[in-house]
Amino acid sequence: MEWHSADEYFRQQETWLDMEGEAERERLAARRSLEKQGDAERSGETILNLQLADHRTGLAGRWLLDFVKADGRSIPMNRLRVGAPVVLSDNDDLSDQGIAGVISRRQAKSIQVAVEQWPEAGRVRLDLSPDETTRRRQLAAMATAKTLTGRSARLRDTLLGHQGPRFDDERPQECDPGLNATQQAAVHFAMSARDVAILHGPPGTGKTTTVAEVIRLSVADGQRVLACAPSNTAVDNLLEKLVRSLSSVVRGGQAARVFEALRGHTLDELVESDSTSQVVRDMWREVDELMRAASKFSRSREAGRRRGELYAEAGRLRQQARSLERSTVQHIINSADVICTTTTIDDDLLGQREFDLVVIDEACQCTEPAVWQAMLRARRIVLAGDHCQLPPTVVSAVAARQGFACSMMERLIERFGEEVFRRLTVQYRMHEKIMQFSNSSFYDGQLVADETVCTHTLSMLPGVESSSATEPVIEYWDTAGAEWEEELEPDGLSKRNPREAEWVAEQVQQLLEAGLAAEQIAVIAPYAAQVRWLRNRLQLAGLEIDTVDGFQGREKEAVLFSLVRSNASGEIGFLADTRRTNVALTRAKRSLRLIGDSATLGGHAFYRSLIDYFESQQAYRSVWELA
Repeated sequence: MEWHSADEYFRQQETWLDMEGEAERERLAARRSLEKQGDAERSGETILNLQLADHRTGLAGRWLLDFVKADGRSIPMNRLRVGAPVVLSDNDDLSDQGIAGVISRRQAKSIQVAVEQWPEAGRVRLDLSPDETTRRRQLAAMATAKTLTGRSARLRDTLLGHQGPRFDDERPQECDPGLNATQQAAVHFAMSARDVAILHGPPGTGKTTTVAEVIRLSVADGQRVLACAPSNTAVDNLLEKLVRSLSSVVRGGQAARVFEALRGHTLDELVESDSTSQVVRDMWREVDELMRAASKFSRSREAGRRRGELYAEAGRLRQQARSLERSTVQHIINSADVICTTTTIDDDLLGQREFDLVVIDEACQCTEPAVWQAMLRARRIVLAGDHCQLPPTVVSAVAARQGFACSMMERLIERFGEEVFRRLTVQYRMHEKIMQFSNSSFYDGQLVADETVCTHTLSMLPGVESSSATEPVIEYWDTAGAEWEEELEPDGLSKRNPREAEWVAEQVQQLLEAGLAAEQIAVIAPYAAQVRWLRNRLQLAGLEIDTVDGFQGREKEAVLFSLVRSNASGEIGFLADTRRTNVALTRAKRSLRLIGDSATLGGHAFYRSLIDYFESQQAYRSVWELA
């Protein structure tokens, strides 16, 4: 899609943002109404019947509240990722508007929420919330982008596609010698960009490693860098690469699943280790004591006056603690060469700071408004990702159809072609048979499996025996005619296929008996109902079972992919977005096993080609063989 002017572009993005906000609010209302049928948790966006287990004071005086299920059970499968905005409300009062919070930690039996005020309810529910704060920031950033002049306007117009990208002559760079030729070429290309450059990294090609090298060389040139990604996990993956070669890297925002070796780079840890931290801790401790003391007074007039004084003193002390904390934070930010954060940038944290280079990793998962906050801080920008995998998540079906689900990276590649991007072509994950179908379907046949992986199999792993379960690299098991039909989950909206799920469970058991560890196996399905069925059936520590979206950026030695759809009408639903299937097909390193109904799927050209590929490799099987 092309726009004739910046005003037309930004008006359209604002319209889509409004549509997205309305769709999210409608979805929240629908989930809350489902509570009467006990079905709210099925969406993965709600957790019911929680009680407070522990709490502490976090950075900036926010409360960090740890909740557990009141009945002692584990937290159910959910989409409340670290950093997700939530509403915390009374579990038994649907009229309670609740208070805003952010998920700050997830564990099997507990979930932690950061809030600015204390909840009153005894038992609470968490609902994924429309992220109005982020939406307001994006609208403000786009309003500012309209008015830019000079160099910043040139960058804006390049991102809009109104002017072509510019590059200086590529200077020889002292790249990491461990990078392959295409990675080094991509680094040189990105370093020569005057406005914008795109790095296209298909699965297993070392995209994040390449991005980290661009950042390292930029820092070596004396530049300050803002490194972003749309999810906390993607930010931490980039952080892990950066800290191997750079010492002055700060992880802002909510740190998700940060490895122990990386925690010293998070803003919370750096503030905690600063010399002022003990003073601040003492001040917050005194605030807590004043608040507890105030809560003990009776209702007499004198007691009321004294309570007010205690609250006022606590407020003054709280303000002083926050001021000292802010000073420490700003000192840490000022001294960093690289700031890592999600694209949901905290403007209060970064203020008016500008950066020589802004990098957005996994840029294809960002809607366009998510890019502009970062762009306003950039002299030049590098986008990295793979537009042949997951697109941005968009709730509004209408906005998605109109173009909101197309990322800026994808649009710029369509607009400028190879003028604006370089593709990495050597992949280090997949056996060549696993790679080949996606290679020909999405990557113009340019991918090459590195010699270290091109022929590796499960039986080459220590402790794994050679058997009929471990020798096949790829297999497609056809359920056509077997009446293994899909069904709607009871009281739900998601689809499942119990017979396919039973077959998957049997295959997992065979792999375990052959010597694979549960941690080496993944089960993927496109529908949450199928994931729920499989998780209930396969309760094995270490075995990962998730939706396609949940496995983006992940890999396992063996992957089983249940396609679920089987019906007389040939309906395949969102399997028609073949980019999602591409994700599932490229997670496996040594073994990929699919199961699906060719009679249902074969009506779609992509899946017909997929089945034909397995047949050409003598890897097509039928479940009738099991009879």
